[in-house]
Amino acid sequence: MAAVGPSGTPGEGNEDGEVFADINITPLTDIFLVLLIIFMVTTTAIHEADQAGFEVTLPRAGKGTQPAPARDLTVAILADGRTVLGGRVVDEAALGEAFAAARARSPGTALLVQADAGVLHGRVVAVMDLARRHGLTRLAIATRAEPNGR
Repeated sequence: MAAVGPSGTPGEGNEDGEVFADINITPLTDIFLVLLIIFMVTTTAIHEADQAGFEVTLPRAGKGTQPAPARDLTVAILADGRTVLGGRVVDEAALGEAFAAARARSPGTALLVQADAGVLHGRVVAVMDLARRHGLTRLAIATRAEPNGR
């Protein structure tokens, strides 16, 4: 006697009464491919709609006040530990005044520290800490890319 499966059709089991549980993924794959095609078509249509755009003539209004653009402030630290700002060597007091003035001009000023490879890490940290104490919170260290692109 042949085994009868849950759907009532013979051949879905074997003589011992075991049921084979095969999963056919072909319909699932077909659904994914259809969804992929739908997404490709809709994203292309959306992209083309963005490119077309509309011509709009904007009304004129009086000029408003625009905030001053943020300027970067660059400080170089030489191999012997001296700091250079604006092409001249400055001491810590003058550097602090420059940081405070830059913060007063534009709160978004970023400090770019260019330190020689031989400078002690503590000196770089001291300059960055001085800038932070004077209100400059956007700090960066300049580096040079290696010639082989790494």
